[in-house]
This record gives sequence, C-alpha cells and structure tokens, in this order.
Amino acid sequence: MPLGGGFARLWAANAVSNVGDGVALAAGPLLLASLTSDPALVAGAMFVQQLPWLLFALPAGVTVDRLDRRRLVVLVNVVRAIVIGGLAVAVGAGAVTVPLVYAALFVIGIMETLADSASTALLPAVVPSEQLPRANARLMGVQMVGNQLLAPPLGAALFVVAAALPFALNAATFLLAALLIATLRSRMAPREAPVGPRRPVARDIATGVRALVGHPVLRILAVCLCLMNVTLAGAFSILVIYAHQRLGLDEIGFGLLLAATAVGGLGGSVVAARLQARFGAALLLRVGLVIETLTHLSLGLARAPWVAVVTMAVFGAHASLWGVITLSWRQRVVPDALRGRVNSVYFLFAVGGSAIGALMGGLAARDLGITAPFWIAFGGMAVLTAIAWRLFTPARLDDPDPVPLVVG
Repeated sequence: MPLGGGFARLWAANAVSNVGDGVALAAGPLLLASLTSDPALVAGAMFVQQLPWLLFALPAGVTVDRLDRRRLVVLVNVVRAIVIGGLAVAVGAGAVTVPLVYAALFVIGIMETLADSASTALLPAVVPSEQLPRANARLMGVQMVGNQLLAPPLGAALFVVAAALPFALNAATFLLAALLIATLRSRMAPREAPVGPRRPVARDIATGVRALVGHPVLRILAVCLCLMNVTLAGAFSILVIYAHQRLGLDEIGFGLLLAATAVGGLGGSVVAARLQARFGAALLLRVGLVIETLTHLSLGLARAPWVAVVTMAVFGAHASLWGVITLSWRQRVVPDALRGRVNSVYFLFAVGGSAIGALMGGLAARDLGITAPFWIAFGGMAVLTAIAWRLFTPARLDDPDPVPLVVG
C-alpha cells in the first residue's frame, strides 16, 4: 500500500537534511579536534548541543502543540541554515574558535528541541496508524544512508579540501528541506484554535509530564533510553579521538567508521517491521540491550580498525530496530493534541541522558584514559540490562493495539 505524496515530501525533506547533518557529523568533531586536543573540550561540543534539551524541551513541546507544526519546522530549518552558514563563513575566514563553535551548537540545539518534536508529531498526520512502523522504517533507512553512510565520508573529504565546505553544504540542505516541508499537506484537518483564554504554559507542561509518567510503558521506555544514552554518549562523545589514538585512523578513516554504523542501521531498518511482526517488540528490545552492552565491551578491547567497524555495524542494526519499535509505539499511543508535549518529555529523558553522558565521558577520557568511557559504559549497561530485562515483557509491549494514553 503506497504511503502517499505527503509522506514522499516528508521523506525527501528528511533525506536532504540528513545528508547535511551527516556531513557535519564528521566535519564537526574534526573541526574541534583541529582547534583543541583536550578530550573534555571535544566531548563538550555534544554536551553544549544537547544542553538546550534540558533547558527548553518542555516549553518546546507546548509550542509544538499550540502552533502549526509544518510552519514551525520550516522556520526552524531556516534559522538553522543561517546559523550553520555563519559558522561556515567564520571557518572560511579563519576566525573560528571553540567558544564560537559552542555558541553555534547551542543555538542549533534550541532549534532541534522544536524541530524534532514537531517532525515526530507530523508523521501520524501524514500516514495512517497501521502504516507507522513501515513509514518509520523508511525514515530510519534514509537517516542511516544519508546521515551515517554516505555523508560522513563526504564530510571528512570536504573538510580535507576546505574546512568550511561541509558546513556550507549543511546550511544549503536545511534551506532545501524547509522548501520541501513548506509544500507538505497533512491528511488531517487543521486543529481548531482553543476557545477561551489560553492555558498557562506551566499547566500545559505539567499535562505532558503527567501523560508520559502516568503511562507505564512510555515511562519504562523513557527512563531506559535516558540511562542508555548516558552510557552511549559518554563513550561516543570522544569517538574522534578514540579513532585516531586507539585505532590509528585519519580523517577519512573516521568518516568510514561512522559510516559502518549506517550499514548495519540500513539493514535493520529494512527488516524492522517484519522482525517486529515475527518476534514481537519485547524480545527485540531485550536483544538490543545485550547488543548495546557488548558494543562497549568490544570497543573497549578493540585495537584493530576492522573490529571497531564490525562492532559499529552491529550496533547500527540494533539502534535502527530500537528506534523504529519505540517510535511507532509512541506515535500509536499518544493522541494528536498531546504529541508535542509527550514527545518533548520523552526527548528530555533521551537527550538529557546524552548531555550528561557526554560531559562525563570527556572528563573520564581525560583523567582515566581514552578507553575509560567504554568500560564505564559497559558496566552501566550490564546493570541496566539486568534490571530492564524483566520489564520488557510481551504483556507490556506486544499488544498489537496498545491502550491509548488518557489524561484526566
């Protein structure tokens, strides 16, 4: 069954922006590594970009539920294009500094709190509920191909040619994505403006928090992802230095290491819907916990690049499956009027965990050695897997028609 023209435009916008993001994914760490060799400062870039989720995620969710989501995504993409374009100019002029990079990343992070919540809420307005796993798998696939497979090696190569080039390309892709989203029309009628005085922001935030925390499955998934991201970001925030010092990889090698994740992720996205139908969400999420635990163990031990490449590919398949399963679950269970706020609370858990992990990972690498974040992550994930295993049960996760979220 075709997913429709609306989804095609949304898919194209995601494809374009993911290529730009993937180029910056490789070029950003390389830029910082060219400015400083301090692991804490390199890891701090991830923390700075994710800090806005701790500060603004909840108000952003209210904004997403109050405004036209399509127009909001367009505006945010334009702002991101301006900020990244300005950074490209600074890099080209030789005026870039670590504080300037941090400032640009902080603004981009603020924009992401709006864009990610709005984009996630847009999809159920474009495709029917029963098609969400399939649509999410296709979006995950294009993210893997564009963001992590094709673009990182391109970004690394462009950085070698001229450091400003990958950031200029990233800015251009944001503008093109904004144009594509501007032409999007959802299958749902526009929401009516609320009658009477607008509720206080704090009350709307409380409604979103209560909705997620009060739903047992959403609460389990959010807390688990938060803790997983603490360990994951702690290790991956210094990946560029790890690749150079531990594996002996140059800039192009680092880009290819990132691309390995996408190879596995693409395979995972292709089979995600079929695997979930065959084995159920509970079993796949349990296996995912084990894979993520062993990922950190393998990278902590690895010295040969091929070991790291295989490990990242397997991790990518797990990450893709996990994303498709949990995102589809959340989209099916949360009503449209609450999607912005519930998504923002979920993202607060997820990205907040990444921000904390990035800060801890950089400090651990500087004080304890370049592999320390991976060993800490391995220990943390082993404990989390033991605890979460009994919570990820078929009774909770394999209901084909989950009970919708209700807020009193």
